[in-house]
Amino acid sequence: MDLRGWLEQAVDWHERWAGGFGEYQPHPALDVGQERFAEAFGELTERLGGDNYPFFHPRYAGQMLKPPHPAAIAGYVAAMQINPNNHALDGGPATAELEKEVVAQLAAMFGLGTHLGHLTTSGTIANLEALFVARETHPGLGVAYSADSHYTHERMCHLLGVEGHPVPVDAAGRMDLTALEQLLATGRIGTVVLTAGTTGLGAVDPIHEALPLRERYGVRLHVDAAYGGFFALIADDSPDGVASAPWRAIAGCDSVVVDPHKHGLQPYGCGAVLFADPAVGRFYRHDSPYTYFTSDQLHLGEISLECSRSGASAAALWLTLRLLPLTDKGLGGVLRPGRRAALRWAELLAGSAHLAPYQRPELDIVAYLPRRATLSQVDEASEWLMRRGMTDSADPVYLATYAVTGQSLRERGHRVTADVPRGRILRSVLMKPEAEEYLDRLHGRVEELAAMCHVS
Repeated sequence: MDLRGWLEQAVDWHERWAGGFGEYQPHPALDVGQERFAEAFGELTERLGGDNYPFFHPRYAGQMLKPPHPAAIAGYVAAMQINPNNHALDGGPATAELEKEVVAQLAAMFGLGTHLGHLTTSGTIANLEALFVARETHPGLGVAYSADSHYTHERMCHLLGVEGHPVPVDAAGRMDLTALEQLLATGRIGTVVLTAGTTGLGAVDPIHEALPLRERYGVRLHVDAAYGGFFALIADDSPDGVASAPWRAIAGCDSVVVDPHKHGLQPYGCGAVLFADPAVGRFYRHDSPYTYFTSDQLHLGEISLECSRSGASAAALWLTLRLLPLTDKGLGGVLRPGRRAALRWAELLAGSAHLAPYQRPELDIVAYLPRRATLSQVDEASEWLMRRGMTDSADPVYLATYAVTGQSLRERGHRVTADVPRGRILRSVLMKPEAEEYLDRLHGRVEELAAMCHVS
């Protein structure tokens, strides 16, 4: 895709569209001059290129970061020139319609029929909204979430004045439902947060097994699928897919969050929250003396805690999904290579003399550790590998670390003496489809560094 050409077309289109409203003279206060702009822009690009990581390249196998699809960039730029505000139809009538269309597509991906939802600026805000509704439907009761869930849940519970309860996880990093049920039996919990793809290990809580608890204890079930939500497209139990049962069960839950700015190929920030029951919109009711005057239809600001929201985000996602629809062959075809790469890397690591897989990956996140006798040695070697890899100018590789305990290592069969309470292992996110073709080189480079590491 010729991004440069499409960006030029986006600018040309805007000039033609704007010209239809008649000529006017821009205010001289806005004129900064070509020379001044060139100087400032040159400084900006120098700083961006001089102190950044190559998130676009498969040699970057660290955090869950990658650039947006060129279609998303072109769509965003086209709409951003108008700069619509999707808080109200008055501020973005066209992009508000685009948002409703993409939200309906996201709902269909999860099997939701009737629903209420909207885009947000992040998964954090989307989860805040879901927990806000949970507080209103179950006042005075707490929220349970797995000990490995995203820290946003503890933070948002604090913000909302709700008691948060972390639940232990099993040896695969999934919520322990036996421990959860013991907590539910106390009558103190009103909402359970189930995670479909933890940001640490990519673990998927047993959502399908938790569904009966909804009726048994009268709790609300919320699914945080911010990271893993789009894996619903390849949840077919195939060798390069994921287990289908947890994803099918999302349709029976009360709410779900997904982040298009992760696997949806969108720029930051673009999250989404979906509710199975449209009646929860009553908790958002408010009045404004100066908006909502051009239409009697539902305005997106009437079902959102956020006020101003970028209409350009809706345009970018809409254009992307027109080209890569939410199907197995569409966006699902972008996810499968990363999934295959993760499974294959785990096999290569199992046969390595220097590295070992921490556990079998459920999505596209691979955790692994240097083979050492003690946790302190594992920690020191992991830190050395990460630093050495990213500072090697000749052949850099970018990894990340993940903190574990001696108990979590033992539960996964690793014979490592826990001489310290916690230590770091290595973690790589293979969310770029190019990771599949690059994997042999990536593994070879990490293996080479591990062989060089003399940290005892």
